[in-house]
Formats: sequence, C-alpha cells, structure tokens
Amino acid sequence: MAVKGKSDKSGPVRALGAMSGTSMDGVDLAVIETDGVAVTGFGPTGYRAFDPAERAAIRAALGRWPGEAGVAEAARAVEEAHLAALAGFDGCDGVEVFGFHGQTLAHDPDGGRTHQAGDGARLAAEAGLVTVWDFRSNDVELGGQGAPLAPFYHWALARFVGETRPMAFLNLGGVGNITYVDPRVARPELPGACLAFDTGPANAPIDDLVQARLGMPYDRDGALTRAGRVDAETVAVFLDDVYFRRVPPKSLDRGGFPQLADWIAGMEIADAVATLAACAAGAVSQAMEHLPARPARLLVTGGGRLNPGLMEMLEAALGRPVEPVEAAGLDGDALEAQAFAYLAVRVLRGLPTSAPGTTGVATAVGGGRVSRP
Repeated sequence: MAVKGKSDKSGPVRALGAMSGTSMDGVDLAVIETDGVAVTGFGPTGYRAFDPAERAAIRAALGRWPGEAGVAEAARAVEEAHLAALAGFDGCDGVEVFGFHGQTLAHDPDGGRTHQAGDGARLAAEAGLVTVWDFRSNDVELGGQGAPLAPFYHWALARFVGETRPMAFLNLGGVGNITYVDPRVARPELPGACLAFDTGPANAPIDDLVQARLGMPYDRDGALTRAGRVDAETVAVFLDDVYFRRVPPKSLDRGGFPQLADWIAGMEIADAVATLAACAAGAVSQAMEHLPARPARLLVTGGGRLNPGLMEMLEAALGRPVEPVEAAGLDGDALEAQAFAYLAVRVLRGLPTSAPGTTGVATAVGGGRVSRP
C-alpha cells in the first residue's frame, strides 16, 4: 500500500479521503482524481462500519477534549477502524495522498478550539500513505468556525456537473449544513464563490432518540418520521432560537441544542421523531433566508436524503423541489470522504481550504498537517 508523495506534480493526482461523521456509523472511503481545483474523475469507494465496542468508545467521549477521560480510548478506536477500513479497501493502487478527517468529539469555535480524534501520523506510518489530517485547527486558531469544510469541494462538483447558475448543496448528516456556490467564480476561495454554514441539528437527535428507545441506529426508511404527528409548538419554540437569526458563517457542535431531548422526552416515539425531523426541515428553511439569492438547484447529501419523510418535510417547508445528489450523477454516500481527498491535495499544493464565506475566517487560509510514512 506504500505510495510516493508527488505533490510537486501540477496535474491531477489520485487522492483517497476518509470520513467518519457525527452519525458515528462508520468509515467512508473514496478516491477521486483532482489537481486541487477541478475534479477530473472518481474512483472506488468503500465503507467499514464501526463495531459496537468502537462506537461505544466514541460515544462515551463525545463533548470531551484531549486529556479527558475516555478520549485516548476513542482516538484508538478511530485509528483502528480506519486502519481496518484501509486494509480491506481495494482502491489504494496509485493513490498519492490520503485525507484523514478523524472523528469530531467536540467543537467550540467561539472558544477557539475544535477536537477531531485520531492520529494521522500513526495512520501514515502503519498504512504507508502520505496523510493529511487535522484540517480544522488552523482555521479555528485564526478566528474561523473551522466548519463546514466541504464547500470548496461543492464548488468543484458544481463545475464538474456543468452547472452554470448559483446552486446549493445541503448536507443532512448529524448536523445539517448548506453551501451556496456560484460556479461562475474562477476559484472557490474567491469572494462570491461559496457561502456556507451549519443549518442546525439534522439526524443526530433522531439517531440518538431511536438508539436510546428502540436500540436502532437510525429511523430506517423514514418510517417513524412518516408515521408520527408533529408537535408544532415545539418546532416553533426551537426555530425561535437566536442561532437561526445569526448572520453566517456559523457552525454547531453535534450537541448544540441539548434542550431538544427534554422537549420530546414525553412524546410517543413516532411523534418525537417526526417533530425532530420537522425541526431539521424548519432550520433549513430559516437558513435559506441567509442565502444571497434563490439557488437554481438544491441537491441533498448525507444520510438525511435517505429519509423520505424528512425529504417531504423539506419540500413542504421550502416550497420547492429538493433532489438527492444522485440526481446529478453524484454519490451521496461518498461525497464527504471525497471532499477530504480533495482538500488533502489542496493542502499539499499550498492552496486555501477555507475562506471568509465558508468559515468566517478573516482571509482565505490553508489548514492540515502532513505526515509521511
């Protein structure tokens, strides 16, 4: 699996990215071909689920910072899961760089800190891959939110699919985030190319609820979302939070709205899930008011796109069609991993990975650490 680092090449390279998101389901792997600006092709994808012990170690360390109880165990679980995923992946041939996001345990940009568990130097040494990691810290240290980081890749995808009008990507993972992109702008870091921010909680409160009450990892096929009755009063109180009125860029921690759990605690499970889904859809509707213009197209990625009930609520809340990214020929399961492959190439080539419009940092900046085998 050893590779040669060829970051001095000016053309496209083959890059591998990995993502383990706030849903904490497992590790996604994806290969792309890119020069760090344009995407020129897609390669293999893979997935390795966290086993129950790994998931328990990660969940036990949520909200904690380096040195606190359970954090070292969580980091070890993250590293072992990624090494296992890489060992079982057949797409490493020709890969010249690996983008490793790590597992977000805590995120406090207003306090100037963010924590992604996992040591990229260990992965580089044991997997034999030039590894770019710790993507968020530099942005936060320079006053940015450190999130979201996929927007530059969204810009590249808009150009890849041939879109010529401003459009938007909505990622419904554990936390929701939206990127407004104008593919007519020549570079993603330039003013007007990208505006991105977290919309609010998305799948995380639903996943946590069904796991606690039913032992299920998520609302499969949106069955509970569709079966339940929305508590409109709870949704209205939720959407009155000051976060939704804050001008972006802005970002959230996975546990950014802890009061939600208390509000739905007394509801029947289907009603609680439907209410949480309506909160997520309403948050997106509020987010649309911050965009510079109505996007010509809204593509949805992340696990939320697989919940038909949530997608129906989105269309109702927005008064417009929404489409999964697959409608544009893209892979919603691999997109976040692809994004970190893209960012890894940008880091190696000294290109910015965030900008005022994506994280609120004062100027376009790069991030990430590079570890070599």
